[in-house]
Amino acid sequence: MNVLRGLFTKSWSSDIQLEGKTAIVTGANSGIGKETAKDLAKRGARVILACRDLLKAEQAASDISRDVENANVVVRKLDLADTKSICDFAELIYNSEKSLHLLINNAGVAMCPYSTTADGFETQFGVNHLGHFFLTFLLMDLLKHSAPSRVINVSSVAHSMGKIHFEDLNSEKSYHPVKAYVQSKLANILFTRELATRVEEMGVRVYAVDPGLVKTDITRHLNKSLQFFVKTFGFLIKTPAEGAYTILYCAVTPDLPTGNYYSNCAMAPCSRAANDDNTASRLWAVSCHLLGIRWK
Repeated sequence: MNVLRGLFTKSWSSDIQLEGKTAIVTGANSGIGKETAKDLAKRGARVILACRDLLKAEQAASDISRDVENANVVVRKLDLADTKSICDFAELIYNSEKSLHLLINNAGVAMCPYSTTADGFETQFGVNHLGHFFLTFLLMDLLKHSAPSRVINVSSVAHSMGKIHFEDLNSEKSYHPVKAYVQSKLANILFTRELATRVEEMGVRVYAVDPGLVKTDITRHLNKSLQFFVKTFGFLIKTPAEGAYTILYCAVTPDLPTGNYYSNCAMAPCSRAANDDNTASRLWAVSCHLLGIRWK
């Protein structure tokens, strides 16, 4: 079992420090996001926990401060299911921060019952893709100003089952929780691909990450058959700290090629759909239209 586990979980470490750097981690109140924030704090970064649930976020900040001496961690309210909240968060960041070197788009929902965001988008597409797309758009000037900087979009190997349903992006004609989830994870990679081509010359690098199968709260909506799989093959499931490895690898590794998909602390192949430049460009245009923004 240890041999099998080694195939799925690569041990990784780095002594690179981040003093003077500022990072935002969305969904940092638990799981992979919390472990990512904790590691960045250990490296000396100022870390902003961008979370919907402030009570849980404050507890996470307290835990990190207890474990990391002189941790510079602050909590800010961010609900990715509400564009007004995203605007308020971005305004606060511009008013309180002089720089932003790392934007880690980690928060997400998975395979939940059908619902919509405050703006009427199907929740998984709205939070996992559109919410982070809009957040990145609003913070891009600060990322450019702080260059070299990086954006990391947390996707999933599940993207390989995905297709962008342009005729029904919001699942209004039909809804299946898995289909909506894998569409949103494919969208994360396509967004990464398109964004990288637009900002590389400005000193901003962009990465998509598969953290692996990790035991976190995001699995709470799994059906019984998938829960059985998780229990049966639990020895292959990563801890949240292990799930954070590839995120951190992309955050600190020097000269990492931009616009690519990474898994197990290495560049990895992604699906044919995720490599489709035409789909990436079309999704960019549709996302801007849905959000009512102009992003050249």
